[in-house]
Amino acid sequence: MGRWCTARRRAGTERVRPTAPWLPTVFARTAVMTAVLATATALPGATALAAGPASARGAGSAGESAGYDFADDAVRIAGASTVTAAETLAAGSTYRSSLPRNGALYYRLELDAASDAYVSVTAVPGSDGEVTAVDGIRVSVRDSDGGSCSLHSATFGAAHSPRPVTAWGLREIDPGTNRCQDPGTYYVGVERTRPQDSPPDDWDLEIIAATEPRPRQAGATKAPETWDSASPEPLAGEPERRPGGSGFAHAALVGQGAWSADIRPGQTLYYKVPVDWGRQVYATAELAGSPDASGYTTGALRLALHNPVRGEVDDAAKGYPGRRTTVGLAPLPPVAYPNRYATAGHVGALRFAGDYYLVVHLAAQVADDFGPGPFALTLRLRLGGTARSGPEYAGESRPKGLFEVFAQDRVAAPGSGGGSGAAADDDAAMRAVAVGGIGTGSLLLLGLAVWTAVARRRT
Repeated sequence: MGRWCTARRRAGTERVRPTAPWLPTVFARTAVMTAVLATATALPGATALAAGPASARGAGSAGESAGYDFADDAVRIAGASTVTAAETLAAGSTYRSSLPRNGALYYRLELDAASDAYVSVTAVPGSDGEVTAVDGIRVSVRDSDGGSCSLHSATFGAAHSPRPVTAWGLREIDPGTNRCQDPGTYYVGVERTRPQDSPPDDWDLEIIAATEPRPRQAGATKAPETWDSASPEPLAGEPERRPGGSGFAHAALVGQGAWSADIRPGQTLYYKVPVDWGRQVYATAELAGSPDASGYTTGALRLALHNPVRGEVDDAAKGYPGRRTTVGLAPLPPVAYPNRYATAGHVGALRFAGDYYLVVHLAAQVADDFGPGPFALTLRLRLGGTARSGPEYAGESRPKGLFEVFAQDRVAAPGSGGGSGAAADDDAAMRAVAVGGIGTGSLLLLGLAVWTAVARRRT
């Protein structure tokens, strides 16, 4: 576009040779063509065409390295050793920081009295350090008086495999409590859960902060007590190739279906799943057998589900004996706003619609008995329930649209659908995109033919 603008300026200011009187017209036609192409790109479903390269970028980095791929727009921030020196986390932004072995780091939040606030911290240890099952990170949120609003931890688990671990903190507006309800300054604390047994090197951190406005009208204040907890039939058919991303920000977009990828010991793959209000997530991860089926790795294959603010909903892990191994999430309730009032943490985490994340990790110790791989992985995902409308919020979330599923997301997600209504909407959208694309393409070809003929006649 920059070269086109330069050429246009030159065409307007320099002399045009008499042998090419049509040259300015060509530039004008080029402008029209550019506008038409831009319009075609903006058609509904254009994100479906763009989803491939974005996913490929995440998949490529995951295939090359077991490391974590941080968000491209993450802002560097230094954690403080005291709350008085803490820097502010702005809602809607992503940050990078680092966590030393000993001591807590603090960050500041400035909150109103009408929004729920969330902070998620992903810690990335070095791949060479030895970790214990109870080592990991702890995230706390406190008010200006030191009162506790929330406290959550994430540990490496029985596999003792270094991997990205994510814990979240929150400040909720609840008329039934007097703590953490006032507007003002709050503090986020991040520390290791077992520093005395933790590797000595600093851990990189990715931090996000988000806010959720209150509903315009008050609804149910009690979580649903029952739901369809029966596990559905496994999805049939051959899996489609879909390499995973290597971080939340670069997760590969998927919908209902069976997806295949390669995974190496010590690697973590990320998949993003648009989940509407009323939908249920069923997921399994299957690791193929090894030619050398001798040995056993504890907790080798781990599958976890995270919500739109990256809070962990549920996880499951299984040992690997060198034979085909499958691990699956427990049946989960449908996504609903009142879930936040549940006492069970995995239910409370299913409190809003939006992009959920499936995270698969293969323990580094698998390489000791079965070699460096890669190993064939199959992820099977089913979306149950029925999509329905959620609460009407009184304001905008930060970042905007965090707790929504847009039509273009459904179209862009491979295998999207899963329910009769959603599938029909997706098929209709895809047909509209196809017809629009064919019509636009035919129009472009016709225009090119006419312009070429006119130019030749003038020449």
